[in-house]
Amino acid sequence: MKIQLKIFQKFSLLYTLLPENISCIFYYERNFTCTWSPEKEASDTWYTVKRTYDHCTTGNSTSTARTSCSFYPPPITIPDNYTIQVEAQNADGIIKSDITQWRLDTIGKWSNGDTTYNLTGLQAFTEYVVALQCVAEESVFWSGWSQEKMGTTEEEAPHGLDLWRVLRPAMVDGRRPVQLLWKKARGAPVLEKTLGYNIQYFPENNTNLTKTVNTTNQQLDLYLGGETYWVSVISYNSLGESSLATLRIPAIDEKPFQCIEAMHSCLTQDQLVVEWQSSASEVDTWMVEWFPVLDSEPSIFSWESVSGARNWTIQQDELKPFWCYNISVYPMLQDQVGEPYSIQAYVKEGIPSVGPVSKVENIGVKTVTITWKEIPMSRRNGFISNYTIFYQAEDGKEFSKTVNSSILQYGLESLTRMTSYTVQVMASTSAGGINGTRINFKTLSISVFEIFLITSLVGGSLLILIIPTVAYGLKKPNKLKHLCWPDVPNPAKSSIAMWRGDNFEDKLNVKEFDDSVNMEEERILKPCSVPSDLIDKLVVDFENFLEEFSTEEPGKGQENILGGEKNEYVTSPYRPYCPTGKQFKELPLSTEIPSRKSQCLSSGVPEGTSSEDKEQLLSSASSLGLDHLCEEGAPNPYLKNSVTTREFLVPEKLPDQTKREV
Repeated sequence: MKIQLKIFQKFSLLYTLLPENISCIFYYERNFTCTWSPEKEASDTWYTVKRTYDHCTTGNSTSTARTSCSFYPPPITIPDNYTIQVEAQNADGIIKSDITQWRLDTIGKWSNGDTTYNLTGLQAFTEYVVALQCVAEESVFWSGWSQEKMGTTEEEAPHGLDLWRVLRPAMVDGRRPVQLLWKKARGAPVLEKTLGYNIQYFPENNTNLTKTVNTTNQQLDLYLGGETYWVSVISYNSLGESSLATLRIPAIDEKPFQCIEAMHSCLTQDQLVVEWQSSASEVDTWMVEWFPVLDSEPSIFSWESVSGARNWTIQQDELKPFWCYNISVYPMLQDQVGEPYSIQAYVKEGIPSVGPVSKVENIGVKTVTITWKEIPMSRRNGFISNYTIFYQAEDGKEFSKTVNSSILQYGLESLTRMTSYTVQVMASTSAGGINGTRINFKTLSISVFEIFLITSLVGGSLLILIIPTVAYGLKKPNKLKHLCWPDVPNPAKSSIAMWRGDNFEDKLNVKEFDDSVNMEEERILKPCSVPSDLIDKLVVDFENFLEEFSTEEPGKGQENILGGEKNEYVTSPYRPYCPTGKQFKELPLSTEIPSRKSQCLSSGVPEGTSSEDKEQLLSSASSLGLDHLCEEGAPNPYLKNSVTTREFLVPEKLPDQTKREV
């Protein structure tokens, strides 16, 4: 049993040295090399590679070089078939791999050669980088890349141009602005040099009016008439001129043909694709024009010709994100340009930069209208999909209403009377929304309709009252007149007039005060006269009558009408009257109001006065002293309620007697 076990263990150790993964490569004109890998690394092992005709042996080494072996020329021919077997040997014994077959023409790997090759189909005046790699026929191995070489093809005359135009509305003077645009034709060399451009244009029916313009720019603004024009452009350099690019400018009144029924755009992973539909089979060339839509008039136009297809693609990185682009497709049939079909597109949308500016209008009791303005195109960052109106009463719940993007106002209803509200509008795109300005308003307490209704009810009630009143007045005019305009008593027929007698008017001739009185006359009272039409004045202007026979209001500092100096005043129920030949004397001042009997009567009692009255008057006159004080006149009983006091002027020295005009 011990001998068998030893043999088994020895065989297991040899099996771990069995070479595997044998691979051979033929390096052309260099060597034929085979490599392998043992199942397990072991020291003190020799490997022998047996080829059909010969063999090679590795040394006893622990390096990786002992797992490969090479055969060198001359005994290497092509084509040829080789059989390869790898043998491993150490102190424990020898073990051999399976025999493998190798064909040189399939395992050959070529090194860099000095062969010359001609490259064709290159563009003129274009820089290229060249490197070579070789492989034998039916071989699976390629040679390494040669060193890169850089070169530029020779320059030649410019290629053709792509020509386009932008037509603008005619001016007041009839001229039509036309912007010509051109660029290198598709396929032209990138490094193509151009020294300048030559532009010619003329009316279609008169070539004698041809005009020529030279420029180094790639656009030109022309001002043409209303007729049809032809325009041609060529580019040139030191080697020659390009082919002629021509374009027809239609007359201002020419109607372009239409053939595009629909158009739409879509986004792929990295491209914007535009497709259109047309029923005109004869049209096979289209001009695609695009430019960014800004708040001002566009100034940057791009265009590209499409032939044999009804779609157009552009890389997304050639367009700016959050910018709206206007894309138009023009059908082209020979020299005519048809009616364009236009759409707008974004390569990437975002949230608007600002919200809409809103305001309130038509505020009512329970309703209000919210209006807002569109966000400027440059700040939308995408297509506005909808607007949302948020409104909330003070300390109340918030409500919202959503409308589509074409609506710029909305009426809120079912609000609470006389309540403060807050409202704002949100604009949304596919990327999100942003709120606009927040505004406050308060509903009314009463509506215009309610005011009109109340006014109508009050007016109707008054009308109902007026109609019977007018009817009553027409039926009994005297009673209505007496009710609305009562009679005013005639002072001439009052008791004072009867008491004074027939010569009452003659005895009331008191002159008006004269404003121009000399200051040096020692404050002599100016004679007063009563106008002959005193009674009429009492009826016509009662207030003027009081002003003639009364002084200023008591208690106020006033200037003496005779000299402007201040005087002392006392109140008295009657005003003194000065007959001819009498003088004022200093009177004792008293705050008590004298009795009605204390009156000074003029000389001569009015006729028609009873004897009892005369006695009463005489006794009163004697008590006051007729030589010292004369009454101007007894107060009218009709005026007794309005005239309660009279003002007396108390001078320091009484002047000479004043004369009374009779």
